[in-house]
Amino acid sequence: MVGVASPTAAFPSLETALKHHFGYDQFRPGQRSVIEAVLKNQDALVIMPTGGGKSLCYQLPALLKIGVMVVISPLIALMQDQVDSLTDNGVAATCLNSSLDFATIRQREADLLAGKIKLLYVSPERLMSPGFFGLLGQLIQTVGVSGFAIDEAHCVSEWGHDFRPEYRQMSVLREKFPQIGVMGLTATATERVRVDIAQQLRLRDPLVQVSSFNRPNLFYEVRPKNRDGYQELRQQVKQHQGSGIIYCLSRKRVDELAQRLREDGESVLPYHAGLADEVRRENQTRFIRDDVRLMVATVAFGMGINKPDVRFVIHYDIPRNIEGYYQESGRAGRDGEPAHCTLYLAYGDVATADYLISQKPDEAEQRIARQQLRQMVDYAETTVCRRRVQLSYFGETLSEHLDGLCHQCDNCTNPPPVEDWTVEAQKFLSCVARCQERFGMAHIIDVLRGSKKQKILDLRHDQLSTHGIGKDRSVEEWRLLGRSLLHQRLVDETTDGYPVLKLNAASWQVLRKQISVEVAVPKDFTPGPAEASTLEDTPEVGQLLTVLKALRKKLADQQSVPPYVVFPESALRQMAQTRPQTMEAFGQVSGVGSRKLVQYGEVFTDAIRQFCADYGLESDPGAARGRLRPARERRQTVGDTHRQTLELHRQGLSVEEVAARRGLKATTVASHLEQLIRQGETVDVDQLVSADRQRAIVDVLAEMEHGSLTEMRDRLGPTFSYEDIRLVRAAWQMEQQP
Repeated sequence: MVGVASPTAAFPSLETALKHHFGYDQFRPGQRSVIEAVLKNQDALVIMPTGGGKSLCYQLPALLKIGVMVVISPLIALMQDQVDSLTDNGVAATCLNSSLDFATIRQREADLLAGKIKLLYVSPERLMSPGFFGLLGQLIQTVGVSGFAIDEAHCVSEWGHDFRPEYRQMSVLREKFPQIGVMGLTATATERVRVDIAQQLRLRDPLVQVSSFNRPNLFYEVRPKNRDGYQELRQQVKQHQGSGIIYCLSRKRVDELAQRLREDGESVLPYHAGLADEVRRENQTRFIRDDVRLMVATVAFGMGINKPDVRFVIHYDIPRNIEGYYQESGRAGRDGEPAHCTLYLAYGDVATADYLISQKPDEAEQRIARQQLRQMVDYAETTVCRRRVQLSYFGETLSEHLDGLCHQCDNCTNPPPVEDWTVEAQKFLSCVARCQERFGMAHIIDVLRGSKKQKILDLRHDQLSTHGIGKDRSVEEWRLLGRSLLHQRLVDETTDGYPVLKLNAASWQVLRKQISVEVAVPKDFTPGPAEASTLEDTPEVGQLLTVLKALRKKLADQQSVPPYVVFPESALRQMAQTRPQTMEAFGQVSGVGSRKLVQYGEVFTDAIRQFCADYGLESDPGAARGRLRPARERRQTVGDTHRQTLELHRQGLSVEEVAARRGLKATTVASHLEQLIRQGETVDVDQLVSADRQRAIVDVLAEMEHGSLTEMRDRLGPTFSYEDIRLVRAAWQMEQQP
């Protein structure tokens, strides 16, 4: 029996089903069209970036179709995370893998055949094991199979960044069960990889959904790794809030870095293939459950990580290719909240990576890997928008910003000077044409600079009209131009390991003087800004968010699941901003479905009501509509509790004395005074903070006005309180207003 769709049997629309099962009000871009295709039993190839919502594309159809959706996933840990999340949402899901004992496997198989399960996760090895196709046959004849979903489908392609030979066998599904729809899903795939995936899986007229690879919530930067690189890394880790991953090239570097960070007081664990399986599993579980803040890892810490609230990813060594870097850095901010991605560049690390490539037994693999490494170095050295370079690699253009800047990378926020190099670009592209589009950048530069190398003479390229016309520019300047032309897609390059430059339509527009070429010229390096704190709408938002995170951690530990399984951080932030105190208002929070409303509604609204009572706050009026308004649009009124604080302050009492008189915490009183300042009430800051301390705080504010409180306090030192900084900042910012 093949599963058929009946989405309207219980729900009037797909959006209604989405809200009921998963708590979301609307689909993300691309999801709806895929879900509609799967419901019609059509094959599909889904390319969505990390955090883009791939899983929902098969999870919702599984709930709306008859039978079991079989999901092939490469890692046991990833399967278990998915099952935990679904189970917590009230969805019947299970997995079969080698970690289970015989009795457990038999019980789960019985549940499947009894129609108690809607999603089954298996590994490729389990799929191909003796007897599994017999189980599938039984399922088809009894409860039905609604479809096959092959996750991390780039593993099918030898052109993908994580090719796995066992994935080549997935085509057997089409051979044995031709009547059942198949979908492949992955976060990254170039055009070449997409074609290969469709062929290897034998997809029939599939819907191909390629969502934008742009992750606008991620800030990208590259920093030079100097001799004191560790100290800069250490300082950066201190400045960042939340969980982070630090990637290294070797196991030895992972162990050394994790040890140094641990000795410096950081909560950190290592992860690499040299550790015992049980140690890796334990370390990953502790990181996912927020028992430790940092994970230092090799790329072995990859597809198994399903933690949406990673706030920063640092590559302490250069990655081997752009596709891998996109995947690894993309493990930051999967919840859609702001996150930071830093790459440290040291040319000694490039040499190490090249040495590792030389150990590959196949010369063709070496050739392709070296080209990919050079592309990675070009990315690190580029002076153009880093997001533009990443998107160009996947055949996408940065289109939503008319100025061509993403405003979310170091090159855009701290742009180098731009110069018109149209004439030089015409020389470069003309030389590519004269050389009949058969050579790479190094050869083109040699011709332009009038080289007399034997290769130039043998090819008679010393007789070309472009030979020597670029002597006035250095090799590095021509390389800068060549990289810029590639990144701006004004010239193309082959990707088969022999990087040959090819003219495209835009190249001819440059040659015909129809478009000009601007090149960003490097200047002395200045690190990009740390991301602005996302918790600073008001002090209460940050304080309530801390309370809600602690509650989430407690509930997660009770159930032995990661905290994000209870609620994603984005949902907690919405709760902190809107402060829903009734079940109806709580149900409007994005991410709160029917199951989570019943399971967690009372305990979270109780916590929010208690917090509001402690601080004299009311629920935000935006909560009733389930819509957040920016803090700048929410004008807070001064209530009675704030007036009482103001009266006592005007009697000359200190923050601590007001707190004692009113039975409140000092942080609450300081919060009242800060809001009063911002509302234009007269608050005597001189009475609260000494002149010397005010001057010190204002100096830091002038230097890092948009920094977080934590960053400011780190700069000022532990003798300065957060309350002092808040009060002085509020007064200073009010003074700056016109």
